Amino acid sequence: QVQLVESGGGSVQAGGSLRLSCVASGRTGSRYFMAWFRQAPGKERQFVAGVLWSSSSTFYADSVKGRFTISRDNVKNTMYLQMNSLKPEDTALYYCAASESGHSRAVLLYNYWGQGTQVTVSS
Repeated sequence: QVQLVESGGGSVQAGGSLRLSCVASGRTGSRYFMAWFRQAPGKERQFVAGVLWSSSSTFYADSVKGRFTISRDNVKNTMYLQMNSLKPEDTALYYCAASESGHSRAVLLYNYWGQGTQVTVSS
């Protein structure tokens, strides 16, 4: 089992920045692909960014490329999402997730989820 706990959400104005953190505990290890997803009210959960725990390979949704940066600290078992130039359409509940199936953007392939942290961007 892997436990994931997100933090760092909040309310900001458009153009602002936030940094989300996800602390992993339990059976952590390099075999997981870690990702951030988000879900706005009335919409499906969507992939935002992902990182291979064992390497520096990163992946982004087109909507956040150039604005968001995903990273991880293997010593602290923590993954981060630096969000810059935030837009109102970035408003959502952001989830941390871990997959044993390698790089994937499919929600169903993720085995573990955090409870989410709310990000609200006002115009």
